[in-house]
Amino acid sequence: MEPQKSFFVTDWLDRRAKLSGDRIALHDALSGRDISYRAWNAIANRTANMLDSLGVQAGDRVAIYSTNCVEYLDLLMACNKTGAVLQVLNWRLAIPEMRVVLNDAAPVVLVYSDEFVSQVNTLRSDIPSVRRFVALNQLADSADLPFAERESCPTAWDKLPELHPDAPWVICYTGGTTGIPKGAILTHGNMTWNSVNAVMSVPLNQNDVFLLSMPLFHTGGLNIFTLPLFHVGGKVIVTKAFDVEKALDFIEQQQVTVYLAVPTMYALMQAHPRWETANFSSIKAMFSGGAPCPEPIYQKFWAKGVQQFRVSYGLTEGGPYNIWLPNHDIQRKPGAIGVPVFHADVRIVHEDGSLCVADEPGELITRGMHVIPGYWNNPDATAKTVVDGWLHTGDLARADDEGYIWVIGRIKDMIISGGENVYPAEIESVLMAHPDVAEAVVIGVPDDKWGEVGWAVVVAKGQITAEALTIFMSDRLAKYKVPKNVVFVDAIPKTAVGKIDKKAVAQKVLS
Repeated sequence: MEPQKSFFVTDWLDRRAKLSGDRIALHDALSGRDISYRAWNAIANRTANMLDSLGVQAGDRVAIYSTNCVEYLDLLMACNKTGAVLQVLNWRLAIPEMRVVLNDAAPVVLVYSDEFVSQVNTLRSDIPSVRRFVALNQLADSADLPFAERESCPTAWDKLPELHPDAPWVICYTGGTTGIPKGAILTHGNMTWNSVNAVMSVPLNQNDVFLLSMPLFHTGGLNIFTLPLFHVGGKVIVTKAFDVEKALDFIEQQQVTVYLAVPTMYALMQAHPRWETANFSSIKAMFSGGAPCPEPIYQKFWAKGVQQFRVSYGLTEGGPYNIWLPNHDIQRKPGAIGVPVFHADVRIVHEDGSLCVADEPGELITRGMHVIPGYWNNPDATAKTVVDGWLHTGDLARADDEGYIWVIGRIKDMIISGGENVYPAEIESVLMAHPDVAEAVVIGVPDDKWGEVGWAVVVAKGQITAEALTIFMSDRLAKYKVPKNVVFVDAIPKTAVGKIDKKAVAQKVLS
């Protein structure tokens, strides 16, 4: 007997509007308006009908070149309804990089916001797949279609395609700091199961409020916790970008319960004059993701009474939600990322695939319905990353004898000095504990004697010398781990989502 063909309920908003239409789905930080699920479903239906009028069919790519806005999410949910695939564009890419990713996915429609009018005109003649350019507001060319044209479209949508769970919903490009970006295919199944894992773990419910500070071209903006909040009928506050002052305002005034940021954003929050008086009493789950979180950052939140602040882990190719640290373990296992979520398998393995024992470092791999099927138009990268159903993350990790996992760093970032493995994240955490250090990163530098040695690149916030920092590290680290050089800089280069860009750091200090 042949297995039954599997189809998916794809229209999230229609279902949510029927279940809890009067509840607030979105708070638009730009206009201050609240949008209910019922009203938003009608808006997204108009957007779906507009795409349909442009000839967009299931499987066609629709690119969006925009900063965060509610229209971005309208388009996401319209693609959910139509079966079109949303190509989310990292607006910080240079024009040559943008040209590459656009020609890779070959979208038939490109939607853009005001900030990128000149870039769109520069790219226009080099992206032949695009049949229509759509402006959210300002037109880059008189022939372009205003997004407002959707207002003339019907508020009902009844053309739902029959989609398999493996049908793509989003293409999210990743890996731009280490080479040509790869288009991770996030399917309807991936995004649904990621949401189920998030909802079950936190857990989330319709009373939760999430402050969206991460860019929507990043999996953290899309899937942690924006889409899971829509799944349960909660509210998402949509901000254009992270702003410390506004973030503190929203957390207090809108009674935010769930928040995600990268360590750099939290460091800025703690350095703000309002830190001492900031009210986080509404928070039930606060996450630091995207990069290793230095211990002083989460210790300061705990000291302030934010007991729910935890280090988290995820990656685009893994949903990104696959590991969870339960509330009762946050301070019992400081710095741990936790244990596998309900619907995920996680292992730590040697290079030959054999399992590591407790406290032995190895590569973290994961499998489950949250794992992507592969990269768009890139079978070679897919074959190297997803092996026999297991996603090879490229992250070094260890697990203790209870199965709790710590991320040590990236395999490619590990420094092998005189035959010893040195993990930059461990050293960076020690550096960040110094009161006169604002930011720090450790990179590997070739060395004639040791093969490779560590260099500490530091942004100081007080009077500190390289010698004093070396003594500080020597009191806390084995001798072979202490960086052989300390370089002071005014700023450390970051990626678009606030992660430290180690490739750019190396170019900055070694050039």
